[in-house]
Amino acid sequence: MSAYRGRFAPTPSGPLHLGSLVAALASFLDARRARGRWGLRIEDVDPPRCPPGAADAILRQLEAFGLHWDGPVAWQSERHDAYAAALARLEALGLAYPCSCSRRQWRDHPVYPGWCRDGVREPDKPRAWRLRSDLGLRPVRWEDRLFGPQAFDPAELGDVVLRRKDGLWAYQLAVVVDDADQGINEVVRGADLLDNTPWQRQLQHALSLPAPRYLHLPLILGDDGQKLSKQNLAPALPDTEPEARPLLHRALALLDQAPPAALAGAPVDEQLAWAIDHWAPSRLRPALARGEDA
Repeated sequence: MSAYRGRFAPTPSGPLHLGSLVAALASFLDARRARGRWGLRIEDVDPPRCPPGAADAILRQLEAFGLHWDGPVAWQSERHDAYAAALARLEALGLAYPCSCSRRQWRDHPVYPGWCRDGVREPDKPRAWRLRSDLGLRPVRWEDRLFGPQAFDPAELGDVVLRRKDGLWAYQLAVVVDDADQGINEVVRGADLLDNTPWQRQLQHALSLPAPRYLHLPLILGDDGQKLSKQNLAPALPDTEPEARPLLHRALALLDQAPPAALAGAPVDEQLAWAIDHWAPSRLRPALARGEDA
């Protein structure tokens, strides 16, 4: 194994769909081409969004497509202590603060205006915890492997929530802590998370954690022009190998890898062997979105 450590980290709010497959496949191929490790992390920190059986369905779908992960599955629901320690450190650094404000209160502002930065406005109300985006690393710069040089000022994006008012952990803090603890140094994911990266880089810097490289993938649109997602009721992937074959070939085509037509009905292991040998991120077209059948 090389030093490459990648991962796929779905939220078990429902079964995987074609857009999920494209992201999982790209991260898998990138890791396997580099002779690296590819882990699976189930991001289940939001139980109300995670119906029973959804995580098991995701595991069956990945196995049907031949996307076998290395090592045990990681579960965010088991990581409370790690997230709490990170939040305590951010608070000690003056970079995290409690906030009683509701979205309704600041709905006329493009981003949360930081009203509780110098003290909770309504101490008798439930509190979330937010990141002081104006005090950390600014601007945030990195080189995306597809979209090239990136530069954001996190303060223009607002003070992101780290822990919700109901006590549940928010995505930005959890993903940063988990990637660092799991040694992830290569992240391949959809372009809809491109503007999440500034907050994550800011958190990595504040917590003295290493920053992975990023490859953000073009999004896949449905026939209605919307991003394929569970919220938009994208059709679920099959969980049997024969049904997976044509969809795997389609996903390779959506990743601009130009798989031979003769592979369309081949077993998934045969398709993946070809795809690993020929994986070339340089073929990806850096468009934010394109049609499902492109």
